[in-house]
Amino acid sequence: MSASVFARAGLVLALAAATSAHATNGYFSHGYGIKAKGAAGVAAALPQDALVIATNPAGLLSLGSRLDIGAELFIPERSASITGNLAAPDQTFDGNGTEYFLIPEFGYNRRLGDDAAVGLAVYGNGGMNTDYVQNPYARFGGTGKVYMNLEQLFIAPALAWKTGEKSSAGIALNFAVQQFEMQGAGVFTPFSADAAHLTNNGPDTSTGMGLRLGWQGEIADGVTLGASWQTKTAMSPFNKYAGLFANAGDFDIPENWVLGLAWRASDRLTLALDWQGILYSDVPAVGNTSTTLFTGSQLGSVGGPGFGWQDIRVLKLAAVYTLDEKLTLRAGVSHSDQPIPAGETFINIIAPGVVEDHLTLGATWAVGEHNELSVHYAHAFENTVNGNGSIPAGFGGGEASGTLAEDMVGIAWSRKY
Repeated sequence: MSASVFARAGLVLALAAATSAHATNGYFSHGYGIKAKGAAGVAAALPQDALVIATNPAGLLSLGSRLDIGAELFIPERSASITGNLAAPDQTFDGNGTEYFLIPEFGYNRRLGDDAAVGLAVYGNGGMNTDYVQNPYARFGGTGKVYMNLEQLFIAPALAWKTGEKSSAGIALNFAVQQFEMQGAGVFTPFSADAAHLTNNGPDTSTGMGLRLGWQGEIADGVTLGASWQTKTAMSPFNKYAGLFANAGDFDIPENWVLGLAWRASDRLTLALDWQGILYSDVPAVGNTSTTLFTGSQLGSVGGPGFGWQDIRVLKLAAVYTLDEKLTLRAGVSHSDQPIPAGETFINIIAPGVVEDHLTLGATWAVGEHNELSVHYAHAFENTVNGNGSIPAGFGGGEASGTLAEDMVGIAWSRKY
């Protein structure tokens, strides 16, 4: 296959990925690549396909030349409740007006002799969607349905090179495109510095660029370490929502890092873990507290209110077992810190990214010498964050809560060269 064919395939998948939305570890995906997703997202020291670029580009050198194309069906269950509020009786709201999301992925790796490799990954970095046909803010004067959609697409060319007999380094250049739309948030109009650009302005697009740097090395027989760091991705502002996000629509993609270890416990079994950090608090639109919204600080203003998300750490544990030359099995679990504090749930009815625990399963079948078929299933267990002092007295007090659970199933075809 020629380079132009790969370029066209990547472009098609890039356009398709722009329709994706997923919120697992905050609003980041729990993993990248169908194989890694079947192993709780573990990949920093355990490269399995070319989508390792998204976690640790140094892993490309451990792979042969290959093409990976896959897709995941993402099914979130989200809801919100308001209790103890003087404006109306207790009520629960279904946020599943849009039920299913398709998340494609594309990866390509080409070895350049023994000492270098180049690759390309196209994937959904993260996102979130809520679609409340019944407006949770109607009791406060909100009208229409509440609909929020955030999508983040990365197109990442990468290079990996040998740094020692059993070590490599890598770099990925992340071209990022994100899209956002908000409907039904008119209840916050009096609290916005630019009410005309707060809600109901249709989709808006933002672009930017960042880097991911990585290292991988075998430190003992059968023991591999991996580490990578991604810069904060500076994005152009969402001009149509300059009255919603702090600093006139700025919405950067947060800095994040991952440390990993893989241990080849036997010829058939590999055990691995990743420890990941996502620095949500360093992005004002996401991390600034929302509590100042009702004490004079306006949405969209410099240093204005955000969604109050905290930094999180994620621990991922996985096992990969080679049953025979044709079948490989995977399983994993992960646990994330909670990004949304109990005092920030009122505005986060819009964005209830509250799941913490995942269970994953996966398998790969070798089809002949050059082809593979991989599948995965992941379940994010239902979790609720109940508010604590979340609704201000001026709105009648009481508490808001957000609930989220998710199911994901994916399939990928791989061609080894």
